[in-house]
Amino acid sequence: MLSRAAVGQTTQVDVRKIGVEEELMLVDPDSGQLRAVSHRALAAHREQVGEAADGDDEFGANAGLEQELFLQQIETGTSPCVSVDDLLVDLRRCRRVAAESAGTVGAALVAVGTAVLADSGQPVTPKPRYQHIVEEFGAIGRQGGVCGMHVHVDVSGDDEGVAVIDGLRPWLPVLRALSVNSPYWQGEDSGYASWRSQVWGRWPSAGPSDPYGSIAAYGAATDALVATGASLDRGMLYLDARLSGSYSTVEIRVFDTMTEPDDIALLAVLARALVSTTAGSAGHDNAHTAPPWRSDLLRAAHWRASRYGLSGLLVDPVTGELRPARDVVERTIAHSQAALGATGDTDFVVDRFERLVARGTGSARQRAVAEATGSLEAVVADLRERFTATWQ
Repeated sequence: MLSRAAVGQTTQVDVRKIGVEEELMLVDPDSGQLRAVSHRALAAHREQVGEAADGDDEFGANAGLEQELFLQQIETGTSPCVSVDDLLVDLRRCRRVAAESAGTVGAALVAVGTAVLADSGQPVTPKPRYQHIVEEFGAIGRQGGVCGMHVHVDVSGDDEGVAVIDGLRPWLPVLRALSVNSPYWQGEDSGYASWRSQVWGRWPSAGPSDPYGSIAAYGAATDALVATGASLDRGMLYLDARLSGSYSTVEIRVFDTMTEPDDIALLAVLARALVSTTAGSAGHDNAHTAPPWRSDLLRAAHWRASRYGLSGLLVDPVTGELRPARDVVERTIAHSQAALGATGDTDFVVDRFERLVARGTGSARQRAVAEATGSLEAVVADLRERFTATWQ
């Protein structure tokens, strides 16, 4: 077991800020079926707070409520936060704002990666860009109504950001495994802990990338994705990690939307520690002595993470060998312990990881409810009740 005493709890003056975006699903409070009412919910929200109609407010302002590709989805965004406590407070604030806005139009919210119940159709949000996406990408677009969580971590600039993206590559499957929360898809058990990962991976601009080595190479590669039509614009660069187009951050995009705020905070501060660790090593001569991971092997590591979550073997980010999931997560925490200690987050990460293991991942919880009740409607009801408890 990982020792908390391995790193002293020191204080760092200049701490990287973190922010979280959550994509949430709107459901009927009684039946659990999806409700295509995000436009009405956002209209109610903007009327209440006086937000500009285009929704392009500063990141985190008014919970950053925005529409997504389908009318059954809504997105929130926290303010940039330094401490875990501040992040948890803001997560709950954002969820409360979103839930109250949904409630004004007779809907409830759930934090889950995929639709649990079978649904006859998912109306596209009536905006030209979203309609163009679905027309251009066909079934990939039409079946893209899944919900993820994105973690933003401060970087000093684009050069550091690209070095971080390159260095994070083998560690991202571990973060994915911790977040799994989408075993069901349209009324059936997918057999995966994160079916959202498999659905999202169909986009031609999604998934792991080769190392870039420089901001010039990153710009050339991402420009080429847009030029080929694999991405209509930079907003459609669905890479596992990318430079934010709006903020001086690296945006990590491998997570399912998760129900429990403590689990979200665990992943956010662990992601920050990995960013700081990677950024700290990027300037040293020995940082790239090991050969870079092949992207095909990274895809295999991500597949195992999405298939099994924490219930099976994961690919070790250092050796490439299969090891028990707990060992791999503990190696990841140990790898980042200096950064965790510098921000005072070691105890939090170790404690929340133990709680997550004891309670089970979101995927394990959904399956346990289904097994106990024999009802997927009960799964949605449990998701709704637990989400409500996180903001009330």
